[in-house]
Amino acid sequence: MLFEHLELRLNGGDMVQISGPNGSGKTSLLRLLAGLMQPTSGQVLLNGQPLHDQRGELARNLLWIGHAAGIKDLLTAEENLSWLCALHQPASREAIWQALAAVGLQGFEDVPCHTLSAGQQRRVALARLYLDSPPLWILDEPFTALDKQGVAQLEEHLAQHCEQGGSVILTTHHSLSRLPPGYRDIDLGRWAA
Repeated sequence: MLFEHLELRLNGGDMVQISGPNGSGKTSLLRLLAGLMQPTSGQVLLNGQPLHDQRGELARNLLWIGHAAGIKDLLTAEENLSWLCALHQPASREAIWQALAAVGLQGFEDVPCHTLSAGQQRRVALARLYLDSPPLWILDEPFTALDKQGVAQLEEHLAQHCEQGGSVILTTHHSLSRLPPGYRDIDLGRWAA
């Protein structure tokens, strides 16, 4: 067991950083909250109802970006975003190009992702945050491979999302410098079983 007796409530405007040492269950907790795993005990609720009964509602309201970039190497940046968006909320070519420009990838829209650096591949994945996205973002180590400018830009964008009523749950070993009013940190080291 990784942790027990953990209670977490999330409202619009909240940002929750899940911290703790390696192996403390940060990614596992995110996967539980995203409905990708089931708890061995306890429950995860969405609007007061068990999460497993609300798969469609969760899919409409959640954007998950895992520790891996989650993009296909042989596809271009535009093709990756078009494919990912088609799963839930299709986006126009113009919107995709604007999202790529927002993360510093203007001019890389038609470049196969296998030719991009790790940081650029991460930016392709993060461009989803600049499209018409759901209110709840669950992000596992989103700052991985980003340079200082990318980190600052992402911090600002996450805080703005919360200030506009969205919610963010993330893991990171990075010390955040831009915190929205609804920020809190949950250290899983405290809840270890």
